[in-house]
Amino acid sequence: MKKLKVAGVVVLYEPTDEDIKNIDSYIDDIDILYVMDNSKSENSKRLPKTKKIVYLFNGDNLGIAAPLNKAADLARKEGYLWLLTLDQDTHFKKGVLNSLKQEILKLDTSSVGIVTPWHKTKLKIEKPKEKIDYPLDVMTSGNLVNLKIHEKLNGFKEWLFIDGVDIEYCLNLRKNNYRVVRFNELEIDHQLGDISYHNFFGKQLLVTNHSAVRRYYQCRNYLYIKDMYYDVDKEFCQTLVKYKTYILTILLYEKNKFSKLKFFYKGYRDYRRGKRGKIDE
Repeated sequence: MKKLKVAGVVVLYEPTDEDIKNIDSYIDDIDILYVMDNSKSENSKRLPKTKKIVYLFNGDNLGIAAPLNKAADLARKEGYLWLLTLDQDTHFKKGVLNSLKQEILKLDTSSVGIVTPWHKTKLKIEKPKEKIDYPLDVMTSGNLVNLKIHEKLNGFKEWLFIDGVDIEYCLNLRKNNYRVVRFNELEIDHQLGDISYHNFFGKQLLVTNHSAVRRYYQCRNYLYIKDMYYDVDKEFCQTLVKYKTYILTILLYEKNKFSKLKFFYKGYRDYRRGKRGKIDE
């Protein structure tokens, strides 16, 4: 049976023991794993003992996009065509990754930018009945990224830093006539942090409980993405910046309301000023 060589990258930030343990769920099914550590102190001694792991300590929080691009460059130099991108809280069920790799071997990948499984999360999203579909955007984690296309698109936008990196990349794929292919019968578990739903006059409101700093990036970056890709999908971009709902959920259900609203406004202000990159705290 023909096998697909795959490199992987996981970005760490102050990982828990459970986060580290997630590596065991996919390490056997890839050929090399770049562990990009954004933590304040090293975690190399906590990692599984295997020669497959290449550990790079950044010494600072570089966000998501820069470590992913660095790993992509390293993988390309080693001759890899596909890169598995991972968050530290993603867990692969047995056999899923190998099944994805086999599906790739059946595809004409010249126009396929990402191959992904169904992400099983706390989100109340109905799983498609189709075995295969072609979503506009998917979360970064658990994706197999086509490195040839990644290079053509100049990679992930590092100035976004954190939020919106996955959305922007997927919209960039669509803009350039590439697509995301999702295999819905193959599932991975993704924790997605502290999310909950609340009933508000008969309507279900999603409460993400993101930090104040994350609220900054969401406000600023989604506005930039709307500007860049409004012509690609007008409805999606309009939904992305429906900030009245975000503000409502903060006011009604989240802690640290004042701080989050303050940073939300700061994100809007910095967007108006054209600021990009890491927040000035």
